[in-house]
Amino acid sequence: MSKRDDEYYDRDERRSSHRNNNEIRKSSRDDRYRDDYEDYDDYDDYEDRPVRRSSGSSSKSHSSSKSGTRSHTNSSRSHSSRKSGSHGGSGKKKNNKKAIIILIAEVLVACILVLVAYHVFFKVDVTKVGKVNMNEEVISNSISETAAENEQMKGYTNIALFGVDTRDEAKNQGAIKKNTRTDTIIIASINNENGEVKLCSVYRDTYLNLSNDEYTKCNAAYAEGGPEQAISMLNMNLDMDIEDFITIGFKGLTDVVNALGGVDIEVTEAEISHLNNYQATMATELGLEYVPVTSTGLQTLNGLQATAYCRIRYTAGDDFKRAERQRTVLMACLEKAKTKNYSDLETIANKAFDETYTSLDISEILELLKNVANYNVVDNGGFPEESMRATGTIGKKGSCVIPVDLASNVMWLHEFLFDDADYTISSDVQKYSDKIKSDTDPYLN
Repeated sequence: MSKRDDEYYDRDERRSSHRNNNEIRKSSRDDRYRDDYEDYDDYDDYEDRPVRRSSGSSSKSHSSSKSGTRSHTNSSRSHSSRKSGSHGGSGKKKNNKKAIIILIAEVLVACILVLVAYHVFFKVDVTKVGKVNMNEEVISNSISETAAENEQMKGYTNIALFGVDTRDEAKNQGAIKKNTRTDTIIIASINNENGEVKLCSVYRDTYLNLSNDEYTKCNAAYAEGGPEQAISMLNMNLDMDIEDFITIGFKGLTDVVNALGGVDIEVTEAEISHLNNYQATMATELGLEYVPVTSTGLQTLNGLQATAYCRIRYTAGDDFKRAERQRTVLMACLEKAKTKNYSDLETIANKAFDETYTSLDISEILELLKNVANYNVVDNGGFPEESMRATGTIGKKGSCVIPVDLASNVMWLHEFLFDDADYTISSDVQKYSDKIKSDTDPYLN
């Protein structure tokens, strides 16, 4: 996140300010909610964030392919017409009949191809999936032998879930792929035998090795090297064996929740004003309707409201609580998805495909959807574990979450996710643990 991360909203400024004699009437709202606010609190210090670059996505290749198919079909038809016409008035009925049969056959083949193309490319919208083929060697090298050979982990599928600050993925696909820090980092671990799911947030400011021996906030890994580096960072620091990921932005999450028909969330008094401030500004940014939340208690939030809820950190618990809210919305989405039939889920997935970036192909995504009723989130938590973490300003790296002892935290993580109480960390994790302790101790003591 940049300096505009969570200080990004100011409903009154955006909704009430207006020009009068070339003057702008400014809101009296607390400056911490301003987009251009510089004096943000030290927990969210992102002065070192790289400048975003926009790299619009293109569908030229797909369009060219489709137009090429059309040209070929038209050419075939034209050619067939010329053949058939060449026999006009010649009296050679046998050749004329043969030409008609060929023409009919070509038309039938064309119809079949159209039907196949429809079912393959449009019915499941495979052309809209933000599929990325990662460098398998890089990912493989990031998985330690200790993790790769661990029998306990082999019964689980682990997927990295990334949430990024993008306002319109359809228009700016580059932002979802790289050059932006991850607001959300969640490891979803699925027990392949019984469908039990555990979710663990990796706090975005956690001081870790970015997989290139640069130590800073872990959310910088995605900004520097996209999902490939972010996954490598998780594997190396946590002795994980993650190979797949799904990235989604603000607009994508909003659309998914709306397609599900909203999600049920318990809203507290302390959260209402911040929830409304976030969604009011996002409504302006995304061109969506703003519907304020007016009461506390369990209620159905629409997409914009739920996305705004995920962003709240100005309450007790700060960013740790925000990560918990993100997991809460994710679990609410899963519960709502269980009430939908497969056809509905396919439709919802299609709507989200062009707003996500993932290593999963269409068959894998649809297979996950088929099994959604069998998934049950049995536990969720955050890394570093509460009793083994600290916060502090680490020089120019800014305010960070410190795994006081990375080695102990990794052992806790493996017991939490895989019920492996006897896990022995890799030598690499021990090396990173020693380095983190050396870097941070002078600032914490």
